[in-house]
Amino acid sequence: MEAVVCENLVKTFTAREKSGFFRGSRKTVKAVDGVSLKIRRGEVFGLVGPNGAGKTTTIKILSTLLIPDSGDAWVNGFNVLSEADRVRESLGLVLSPDKGFYSRLTGIENLAYYGRLYGLDKSSAVKRAKELVELVGLGDDGLRMYDEYSLGMKAKLSIAKSLIHDPPILFLDEPTIGLDPLSARKIRQMIDNLVKQGKTILLTSHNMWEVESLSAEVAVINKGRIAALGTPNELKQKLGLVYLLEVEVLGNGEFDSGWRVEAGERGHPVIHVESRRPSEDLPEILEKIRRQGLQIGFVRVHEPSMEEVFARVVAG
Repeated sequence: MEAVVCENLVKTFTAREKSGFFRGSRKTVKAVDGVSLKIRRGEVFGLVGPNGAGKTTTIKILSTLLIPDSGDAWVNGFNVLSEADRVRESLGLVLSPDKGFYSRLTGIENLAYYGRLYGLDKSSAVKRAKELVELVGLGDDGLRMYDEYSLGMKAKLSIAKSLIHDPPILFLDEPTIGLDPLSARKIRQMIDNLVKQGKTILLTSHNMWEVESLSAEVAVINKGRIAALGTPNELKQKLGLVYLLEVEVLGNGEFDSGWRVEAGERGHPVIHVESRRPSEDLPEILEKIRRQGLQIGFVRVHEPSMEEVFARVVAG
């Protein structure tokens, strides 16, 4: 059984659009337009798209914060409309890492408070809070007041809060936004460890490398619709993206090649080849160089990225 299933979700909002200082008109925006997804248990599922594409609206529907206009969804086998309480019990949610905490409480006190809301007794809530600050890497910072926290510390505490009731499923909406590279790296390591513990994670991010490195499957949403779906490699293959092979050639002899050759940064010729089958083309290039009595300097293989996938899909 999948951890999350949604079928033909639709959500429309009505907003006021200004046409002058005092005049305006109502505009209907279809934030989610027939979204269908299945997320397997024990995996990270990446949901990416431009701003306003429908990522956060989809997450809010799945977490029972919004009611869809039509369509249906299940989280951990429970229906988001008729079994909302059971969905919330199964789910840990991070929407804004810097919201939902009390500034004059310590990190541990904040977590213990939420533990009490989930039905833990006082001693169990404090014990769980102390375990979680260690799990997310806050350590002694769990004893500091929340208003002293950096954005990275707030992000860690928000993930700890989502784990207070040990849910099997987590929805993380841009958990590394605004973080420095070291803090973002620690959050990624934490996500990887949570999946190894059997958690299922729905992740949104504008960092395409982050999504590619963590996600077993990725959906690209654009204008409220799922525009592409598959593993990172499947998406690259569907779009016909190619690898770039670079081979530096050393030696005094002339190199006869049918490939594009340019001068490299060290002054030696460098072969540039676009390839859809690098494991076959690269040995052929290297063998041809050796047959001509020349040596090989560096070899570089540039893999097509999720950023290229994103750009191609969103641009249509």
